[in-house]
Amino acid sequence: MDANTAVAFAKENGERFVEELKELLRIPSISTDPERRADVRRAAQFCADELTRIGMERVRLIETSTEETMVGVPDGPARIEPGRIGHPLVYAEWLKAPGKPTVLCYGHYDVQPPDPLDEWHSPPFEPTERNGNLYARGAVDDKGQMWMHVKALESLMAAGNGTLPVNVRVILEGEEEVGGEGIAAFVREHGEQLKADVALVSDTEMFAPELPTLCVGLRGMIYTEIEVRGAKTDLHSGMYGGAAPNPFVALAQIIAQLKDAEGRILIPRFYDKVMRPTQAELHAWSSLPFKEEEYREHEVGSVTLTGEAGFSVLERTWARPTLDVHGMPGGFTGAGAKTVIPARATAKVSMRLVPDMTPQESFALYKSYVESIVPKGCTLEVRLIHSGDPIVVSTDNEFVRAATEAMHTVFGKETVFVRGGGSIPIVGDFVRELGIPTVMMGFGLPDDNLHAPNEKFNLGNFHRGIESIVRWLALVGA
Repeated sequence: MDANTAVAFAKENGERFVEELKELLRIPSISTDPERRADVRRAAQFCADELTRIGMERVRLIETSTEETMVGVPDGPARIEPGRIGHPLVYAEWLKAPGKPTVLCYGHYDVQPPDPLDEWHSPPFEPTERNGNLYARGAVDDKGQMWMHVKALESLMAAGNGTLPVNVRVILEGEEEVGGEGIAAFVREHGEQLKADVALVSDTEMFAPELPTLCVGLRGMIYTEIEVRGAKTDLHSGMYGGAAPNPFVALAQIIAQLKDAEGRILIPRFYDKVMRPTQAELHAWSSLPFKEEEYREHEVGSVTLTGEAGFSVLERTWARPTLDVHGMPGGFTGAGAKTVIPARATAKVSMRLVPDMTPQESFALYKSYVESIVPKGCTLEVRLIHSGDPIVVSTDNEFVRAATEAMHTVFGKETVFVRGGGSIPIVGDFVRELGIPTVMMGFGLPDDNLHAPNEKFNLGNFHRGIESIVRWLALVGA
């Protein structure tokens, strides 16, 4: 199959591809919001309908659910956490290329909440083009990048009169932003339905504009809640202050003991299994076009950077574990004043993990330590919300070589290999359960505001991403 014919089709239909993406972006498929369940399903059906239209076969929605679990509670009996119905997977296949490799294309159609809304320059679910970028929640994470896969397949189908150069399976999920439990269970229990030689994931970014990039490592994660309980009910701070325990103060004292002033995590043995990058990796990272002061000013926007002493910024963000607090809901947060000592308070805390740390062992160390430092007068519960393994992918395989060749044709530059600071739990599942490598070929940019207001996707990268995937699939088939 001539990749150039498919590329020509993609260029001729580029404006239509963008308009279709805008339709998908208008669907507020916020997976963490129970009130958006119907919208999440609508986005899934939108993707399924398009996969059917372009010629993929056996397209269907696959329902997901989680089983009930036993949760231990300190100083009390264990409780049953009920299972839940999850958001559907979207599956499609085209398996009519005998003797050719099978590629598993992965993406997710769910998005993060858009808050805070007042910081958006245009409504988050009204896609808007400005300065060559498309602004909307989900534009780059991951609807826009997932749509590149669909449009690359359509272009190849059109060029090949309804055929593809390789066998293809597509699996899209609607829970990536809330831990991906549904797809993890499906891969674990029905892995034979996803049998492939390689997976393609486009949910990462380029290191810099115009610089083709393959991500070869991701940090894992554990996302937790700490709930501290004090009195049996909310109390008046004038009548009981000074005698009753305050769960928010207790939480603040606990959090203060999780990290020191230099950013080092204080959980005993937390660093025991941290694997350092190789000298070759460190050397390659040092040669990347990275300017720390520009990163601080334009990407972070803080007066200074923080973190562990003795490590570069790239090493701290790609190859060191972290611990962050994301919110402390509870108590009184309305306008005016209410002098209440709340009966309970919660903090949402996550840790990013690196090879060879495991979520199970890391959570056990963290939970044990937090339980050991609970202040007097309070009890607490430490809950694991979701987790994912860290992963490092070998670059020594034919699929990575095909990716570098494809992107060199498109960008005219050599590909750089980087790690990502974020987590894509399914990549570890593909390695562990399916035994296949993953090519992480992403086209986002560092300033695309993932998970933040004014998320965007550079439209030039959207089109170059489609062309790169077309050429990669053609090379894999050859």
